[in-house]
Amino acid sequence: MPEDYNPYQSNQQKLKHILFFGNSLTAGYGLPANQSFPALLQQKINSQQLSYHIVNAGLSGETSVGGKNRIAGLLNQPIDVFVLELGINDILRGITVAETKNNLQFIIDTVKNKQPNIKMILLGMELPPFLTGNILIEFRMIFRQLADKNQMAFLPFLLHGVAGNRLLNLADGVHPNAKGYEIIAENVWQVLKTIL
Repeated sequence: MPEDYNPYQSNQQKLKHILFFGNSLTAGYGLPANQSFPALLQQKINSQQLSYHIVNAGLSGETSVGGKNRIAGLLNQPIDVFVLELGINDILRGITVAETKNNLQFIIDTVKNKQPNIKMILLGMELPPFLTGNILIEFRMIFRQLADKNQMAFLPFLLHGVAGNRLLNLADGVHPNAKGYEIIAENVWQVLKTIL
């Protein structure tokens, strides 16, 4: 064994990184940081002794426009897995579905160009039921289209089993509570574990 052998350094070099890039749903709005779904996934990863470190780059209020402007600054370190969760705030800010799709594609392209061998996951969203018309279908479809086009692992609806359930959301009825995030973490884990 070489004199300069350092098992700690060796393990550190093998540590891979997962970047979660999203809005308040990723950030864990209204809860301690250790209750966000990326933090819960880190606990699951640690319990299985997998060599991955999660970086939570969720930002409350973020739109695809903001994400497009923010992504490059997060790609200076090696990233092995990129998880994208954006778009729901766009509708509330008057950004069209077509523009949202283009912005998300820009983010995906930026990540791929910087990290060509990266694995990617897209977390899909659905609009709340008080919105009506074609926009509901159009919005849901952009996530499937982007996932297929870019060969990304895909979760169709991040909030499956949580959205609309007052027992699983904060008083605002929009953001999940701690119990809601446990379900969301499990939703994401079902996709994430297939690519680790």
